[in-house]
Amino acid sequence: MGANPHANGGALLRDLRLPDFRDYAADVPSPGVRGIGDTHVLGRFLRDVVARNAEQRNFRVFGPDETLSNGLEALFEATQRQWNATTLPGDEFLAPAGRVMEMLSEHQCEGWLEGYLLTGRHGVFNCYEAFIHIVDSMFNQHAKWLKVTSRLPWRRPIASLNYLLASHVWRQDHNGFTHQDPGFLDHVVNKKAGVVRVYLPPDANCLLSVMDHCLRSRHYVNVVVAGKHPAPQWLSMDAAVKHCTEGIGIWQWASNDQGAPPDVVMACCGDVPTLETLAAVSILRAHLPDLKVRVVNVVDLMKLQPDTEHPHGLSDLEFDELFTRDKPVIFAFHGYPWLIHRLAYRRSNHDNIHVRGYKEEGTITTPFDMAVLNDLDRFHLVMDTIDRLPQTGALGIYLKQQLKDRLVEHKQYIAKYGEDLPEIRNWEWNVSNQAKNL
Repeated sequence: MGANPHANGGALLRDLRLPDFRDYAADVPSPGVRGIGDTHVLGRFLRDVVARNAEQRNFRVFGPDETLSNGLEALFEATQRQWNATTLPGDEFLAPAGRVMEMLSEHQCEGWLEGYLLTGRHGVFNCYEAFIHIVDSMFNQHAKWLKVTSRLPWRRPIASLNYLLASHVWRQDHNGFTHQDPGFLDHVVNKKAGVVRVYLPPDANCLLSVMDHCLRSRHYVNVVVAGKHPAPQWLSMDAAVKHCTEGIGIWQWASNDQGAPPDVVMACCGDVPTLETLAAVSILRAHLPDLKVRVVNVVDLMKLQPDTEHPHGLSDLEFDELFTRDKPVIFAFHGYPWLIHRLAYRRSNHDNIHVRGYKEEGTITTPFDMAVLNDLDRFHLVMDTIDRLPQTGALGIYLKQQLKDRLVEHKQYIAKYGEDLPEIRNWEWNVSNQAKNL
């Protein structure tokens, strides 16, 4: 087996012919414009990756049965699902040859993809976030193999194993508690820093930039978490490329602490946490205008680790420049909140970092109510800020009461109408207009 040249796939590997991801950019004339759903934008890019590599026959997309559900329907404009059994009238996108591999078995999809990579090809595994856990042990073994073979000079690097996790914890439609689990991130970061990368792009342009990077990378496991539902878009393509290249940064257009130390740092990582953080910031800036608020967005999760622990990590100086050494940090995170504490526990300001994330509260409910159940919503984030800033005084106390009232109204409204309040569903980023839109 070892003498078979196909067992050293890195020696056979050919670069993908990639289109320019910038050509697929969502138009973002100003922060907060409505998007069609980030993975729907990505699907067009992946469609053309398939088309450009049809002759090389070295790129496939794998998934249980969720290519359409995860927003990648554009793929079927360029290829079919590979299907060797009988077809019936009404079957969709089935053919004896195709670059999409689907079977309702995450184990099978993982095995297919690992074999594909180990023999010198490229691929993406798209999956519901909650069910990627099914391949935990298979991911373990692949990550260990990558670590060991990186030290063997005769082993050539192979294409990275790319996970695209969509249909994530915060947006579930008719699915409920069983489909709500972001814990794969905790599992992945246990592996060696030389092997794993985790990305949580906040919008479609960031997702395009991240996925282009992942498809070009070698010998990693890349985990990308992205939403499929219509959501605000924050960055133009040029801004997204800069932000993703840095992996973390201050969103100056959302901050008002230029020229002075911030009173609070509002940090976010993930698409829904970013939305709720910016909504919270708009409330703070409208109702407590004297507060100096800094907004920090994280795309590359491993930036939070020290540079001594991960090659992407920030130095202590860089971390302190973003998060300060002594100011409250309200951190809205896509996953379980303790993961942020694990990554940042050595930092000088760790005691002032307060993380909101998924805390195992969920059901079939509205999108905003999922955030409310886990205290990740804009109202709780503002109240968390007020609790840590006694200088807000009476204004803060009265604002906090208003927000508690709004949470009661929210529960009453969704119980009656089965959808979120109009001002939640139709919210737009506009700091000057938030006083009337609590």
